[in-house]
Amino acid sequence: MSESPGVLRRRDVQRRFDRAAAKLEQADFVHRHTALGLVERLSPVQIEAACILDLGSAAGRDRRPLMKRFRGALVIGVDRSIEMLRLSRRRLSWFARGPVVQAEAESLPFTNGSIDLVYANLLLPWIDDLPGCFAGIARVLRKDGLFIFCTLGPDSFREIREAWGEAMAASRVRRFPDMHDVGDSLVRSGLRDPVLDVDALSLQYRDADRLFDDLRRTGAGNSLKQRDQALAGKAHFREFRERLAARAAGQPLNITLELVYGHAWGSGPVASPGEIRVAASHIGRRRR
Repeated sequence: MSESPGVLRRRDVQRRFDRAAAKLEQADFVHRHTALGLVERLSPVQIEAACILDLGSAAGRDRRPLMKRFRGALVIGVDRSIEMLRLSRRRLSWFARGPVVQAEAESLPFTNGSIDLVYANLLLPWIDDLPGCFAGIARVLRKDGLFIFCTLGPDSFREIREAWGEAMAASRVRRFPDMHDVGDSLVRSGLRDPVLDVDALSLQYRDADRLFDDLRRTGAGNSLKQRDQALAGKAHFREFRERLAARAAGQPLNITLELVYGHAWGSGPVASPGEIRVAASHIGRRRR
């Protein structure tokens, strides 16, 4: 990819989401917004899905619209945070409940070609190895199965990045890959016919404290490894807050999110390096 999104500390990410589980529903409006966008994009798609992975399922809020769209489907929630999975078990009715699995998206514990639909709402911003994640999805997805997702593009949180300044931003604000890089990675990973589109969402906050509170409630704190090499002292943080306030100029603080929606199709089992697959119908009979 043209830009590295930065490397995350996996343990930090899991701890932040475990802590955020109790208060997630008070600040998950972005997740709800993107869920509506994904359901809208699923509506015209012609696919039968009996087994669905809700990848990065968090509190399981998206299970109901998936079950409504695909009647009778088995929806499996997958998340790295055990507290998020426990919350989803508590908050969902018996009708909407389904199996939950604690696992990393980069190493899915499912059989090759066993999944009809993989759904990922705002999971990808937390993945370092996108090609590896996509390859795993391509492996478990059946031929002509569907992978649909929403992620963040490089213009997300640009106001925060500019307020930090380029010297500090690299260690404080995660960069997200461009839509075209995501599409290329999908194809290289064995998925086919990707379709992507971009939308913008503008969030307004009364002040920086309200912004930081929402980020904490959703588990979106700084988990970048580079932060240890450029820790921000009180003076730097005070300057950052002053720049944010100056940008607002007495008005609500505006934060931009670039939302990248996309889908791609399964190609069936992917050959291992050095392995060649030949259809049985193409094997001729040797005549003497």
